Amino acid sequence: MKPPPLPASAKAPPLPWISPLQYRSPTRAAPSPPPPPPPPSSSPPPRYVDHPDLARLISSSQSGQRALDLFNAAAEQRGFSHTAATFSALLIRLARARLPSAAAAVLRRAASAPCRFLEPHFLPLLRLLPPDHALTLLRLLPSLLRRRRVSHKALAVCLDRLVSSRCPDVLSDLIADLRDPKNKYLPTPNTCVYNILIKHYIKSGDSETAFRVLDEMREYACGDVRPDLVTYSTLIGGLSRAGKMKEAFELFEEMIEKDHIVPDQLTYNVIIDGFCRLGQVEKARTMFGFMRKNDCEPNAFNYATLMNGHCRKGEVDNAKLVFEEMRSAGVEPDAVSYTALIGCLCRHGSVDEGIDLVMGMREKGCKADVVTYNLLIEGLCKDGRMVEAMDLLGRVPLEGVQLNVASYRIVMNSLCSRGEMEKAVGLLGLMLGRGFLPHYAASNTLLIGLCDVGRVADATVALYGLAKVGFMPEASCWEKLIEAVCRDRKLRRSVELLDVLITEG
Repeated sequence: MKPPPLPASAKAPPLPWISPLQYRSPTRAAPSPPPPPPPPSSSPPPRYVDHPDLARLISSSQSGQRALDLFNAAAEQRGFSHTAATFSALLIRLARARLPSAAAAVLRRAASAPCRFLEPHFLPLLRLLPPDHALTLLRLLPSLLRRRRVSHKALAVCLDRLVSSRCPDVLSDLIADLRDPKNKYLPTPNTCVYNILIKHYIKSGDSETAFRVLDEMREYACGDVRPDLVTYSTLIGGLSRAGKMKEAFELFEEMIEKDHIVPDQLTYNVIIDGFCRLGQVEKARTMFGFMRKNDCEPNAFNYATLMNGHCRKGEVDNAKLVFEEMRSAGVEPDAVSYTALIGCLCRHGSVDEGIDLVMGMREKGCKADVVTYNLLIEGLCKDGRMVEAMDLLGRVPLEGVQLNVASYRIVMNSLCSRGEMEKAVGLLGLMLGRGFLPHYAASNTLLIGLCDVGRVADATVALYGLAKVGFMPEASCWEKLIEAVCRDRKLRRSVELLDVLITEG
């Protein structure tokens, strides 16, 4: 039996239309939206370092290793190649950091670099490198500069560096190269090079060879090799310091008559100083008249030398007269001439006059230096005025004068010799705080003196402070310290001292 038909109002609603495209593949979830773009970085992109900036960064770097890192990092930039300026900055920085082996490696790299080097890039390096490395660089210069031989200036700089150093073997190698006619990298010596050789032989006490060099110079016919004022001044100075004033004066006259060289104040001062060293101050004074006859007015340096001559003989009043004569002649005293008279006064018990002169210097706008103040400090200590000497140590650095280790050691030695241990301990703290060490003997005397007066705690504190900067007492001082600590029944402290003794050796 068929079911009755539904009424029209009761018919089912029509089905929704379904697209066949929905069945092309299995139903998948809608893809998630793409992630938002990352926020812009707060740090700017790395800046391209150009050559001038890199040279400045290398020169001001805190260490040689940091300079190398900057040099290598810059080379990784696209399109960057090092120039002579960046190589030079790195080499100088490594030399200042005392890394000659690293500098040698960079030099080998520079030799194959395409950049063009100039001699001024290497002259500072010749002055900074150790002697053996300086000679190696001099021999390498022709290939670096693409020329046959080094210049006279480079040779003179290297030769002077070796003469000033204490490496006779390296200097002998360069002199042998210079004397070898087959050498292919050195030029023929000129007057400057000969003068440096003469200075070397005079310094080493070989005046005979120095005069042979003078004869060699005279044999040259070319115009750029001839004895000059420096040549004669060096030779005269060597004779004067050896006490050979007769020979020195004969050479002085030969310079004027034979080579027609007019002496200047410096050459005259060599003769004046030679006479003063022998105590012949009156002969030194006659040189002033000789100078004026030859239209050469004495300068402050000449007057200071004459004052020192009087000071050596203890003639303080005569030194004062020379000082006044200098002022009367219209020559304004400088720091050297003031210091000469101040030293004379302080050594002969007139420290207050020396202090007045320092005040006078200040009023004249002439600044006293550490040499001047050391003379005052020494004079005060000699007179037993330790409080004033220590006051100078505390006050002078605040006035802009940099004292040196000698300034403090003068006072420390005096305090220890006078047995003023309490002040010595205070001074030790000041010295260590400013980076200075007392003399080894004074440090031992201080520690033993503190033990003798029963200040064992101060002695141990002073020992630890000194040990931090590398000081190790002598055996007798250790014995005194251990004995004093044990006597004070401070066993723990004595054990600590023994530990230091054992570990430090």
